[in-house]
Amino acid sequence: MTRSTLITFAIGALGGLLAQLVGLPAGALLGASLATSAAAWAKVELHVPGGLRDGAILVIGVALGSGIDPDFLQYLHRWATSLAMLAISITATLYGSSWLLRRFWKFDRHTAFLSSVPGTFSMVMALVAEGRGKPSTVLVMQTMRLLSLTAIVPLAVAVLGIDAASGTGKPMGSLSLPVFLALMVPGAALSLLLRRVGFPAAFLVGAMLVSAVAHASGLVEGRPPGWILTAGFIVTGATLGSRFTGIGVSEVLGALGATAAAVGSAAVISAGFAALTGALTGLPYGQIWIAFAPGGVEAMSAIGLALNFDPAYVATHHLFRILVLIALLSVAMRRSR
Repeated sequence: MTRSTLITFAIGALGGLLAQLVGLPAGALLGASLATSAAAWAKVELHVPGGLRDGAILVIGVALGSGIDPDFLQYLHRWATSLAMLAISITATLYGSSWLLRRFWKFDRHTAFLSSVPGTFSMVMALVAEGRGKPSTVLVMQTMRLLSLTAIVPLAVAVLGIDAASGTGKPMGSLSLPVFLALMVPGAALSLLLRRVGFPAAFLVGAMLVSAVAHASGLVEGRPPGWILTAGFIVTGATLGSRFTGIGVSEVLGALGATAAAVGSAAVISAGFAALTGALTGLPYGQIWIAFAPGGVEAMSAIGLALNFDPAYVATHHLFRILVLIALLSVAMRRSR
């Protein structure tokens, strides 16, 4: 492990620990991301190895899949309205934010569209690498969107007094270490296959699917051990913060207005659709908003877990969000040709 990696994890762990001590919601994730982003802006050399980053996402995926029980199909039927509203919310968020950036900040079509995509960071940057949009602008705005929503959503939950205990999830114990590892291995294998075919958030989805099948069939029950899940949150938060390495404060300030408009409009749109969905379905508002929040799929999934919302609901909606975004990106890029 290199010196920069050790420094990154030390800063992330310290930030996560302090955030938990002061009682911040999703403290391990939020504290690690804020601490490492501050270090990156201070020009501290940070690095998170790809293998450790993927391992942390696998842990979160296994935890998400743990919410899928043998009665899952009954829940899925009741969530049809919620999933339909999510699709409309994503579409409104994407095109609304894109319109703002083109109208008031004069972004070109591709840059505005890719800067507004609420998730699938890897797919967005792959499209940028193909020559779509202005790379530096898309990178800065997507990175700032990930960090700001990772910070805003848990704090908003606390400020608004949303009670995580009102979620529809069930209490569950911890998996034994051998059983947990038995889920991680096939989860990693499926994730590598999904990555090879270019599926976004491959390690989250692969582990989640393996864990979901195992839990739905009744073979296993429980989440990853608490200390492993906390470590996964810290590594994920450090990964988010370290993305600011090499991005100067001047670049961040230059994109601040456009980012505030894009993130603000996305947050308002998702919050509005979450409220409407809550009125239609009777599901807890906080749980819906976490599932609708336009942040990174991995980060929002981790926040949902950290706040103790129903993992089956959150996992299903974020997997559906990936599929909707793939469809929207494919259609938009095909039309732009």
